[in-house]
Amino acid sequence: MSAYILRRLLYALPILVGVNLITFLLFFVVNSPDDMARMQLGDKRVTQEAIDTWKGEHGYDKPLLYNAEVGGLPSLTDTIFFEKSLKLFAFNFGQSDSGRDIGYDIRQRMWPSLAIAIPTLLVGLAISISYALMIVFFRATYIDFGSVVLLVAMMSISGLFYIIGGQFLIGKLFHLVPISGYDHGLEALKFLILPVVVGVVAGIGSSTRLYRTFFLEEINRDYVRTARAKGLRERAVLFRHVLRNALIPILTGVVAVLPLLFMGALIIESFFGVPGLGSYTIDAINRQDFSIVRAMVFLGSVLYIIGLIMTDISYTLVDPRVRLS
Repeated sequence: MSAYILRRLLYALPILVGVNLITFLLFFVVNSPDDMARMQLGDKRVTQEAIDTWKGEHGYDKPLLYNAEVGGLPSLTDTIFFEKSLKLFAFNFGQSDSGRDIGYDIRQRMWPSLAIAIPTLLVGLAISISYALMIVFFRATYIDFGSVVLLVAMMSISGLFYIIGGQFLIGKLFHLVPISGYDHGLEALKFLILPVVVGVVAGIGSSTRLYRTFFLEEINRDYVRTARAKGLRERAVLFRHVLRNALIPILTGVVAVLPLLFMGALIIESFFGVPGLGSYTIDAINRQDFSIVRAMVFLGSVLYIIGLIMTDISYTLVDPRVRLS
């Protein structure tokens, strides 16, 4: 197991370097350091002297990838890519183009994102699995047909509809919870209820229909017929056998979205005014703050690779036949 994890981590290094390089190139294809300086200085008639001063203060006065003016190793290390991107492997996020400590901002903003994402995942997973099992229990009936129609309808509706509808119905019409905003401590609960409810409702359609497919694939296998032949009730067959064997594809989808828990829900956080990492990333893109964008892309890549490793490890827990070597 340890050798497998170490091998996967070694495979991840060139992937992370490639992701950083692609992000770097894409960003500077759109904006040159001069353009970034003009945007940060906020003056269309800014002088070249002011631009050069800003670039020198923020480390953008060097060549992008290769410094031909110096020889040897410094030709690669004395560049913007080395100074700005490769330090991320030591989780040194540096400062944003506006001068703020990115690491501090991430540590502060991760908690609002997790406060929304974790309850949304757990509650949504419980409801979707339970609903899918109920549909399979009543398969080939009007309950099955009506549920599928309902799920397809829920999948067809944009997530923005759930956000706006939830804000109007729960927040504005019934005045149960605030429409947007955030607070710290226990006072944050009243601001988290509506985003969590909206996130759960918006995801029920696709996840339940997917889990229903997994359960239906398992329901007709030989081991299920054997369990029925031994006299087990249909309910016991579903929960003891079908659910356990369907957990492998379910875990694949669940663990793969773990990075999104940390990174935050971009749309939900923006609409509900939650100061999480999702809104942090959106604001950085709008300001074209490359330092924050590269940090968040790198962090997302690391978490996604960790999620894939956790997926493989979780297979051994739900299926003893799977062994990692």
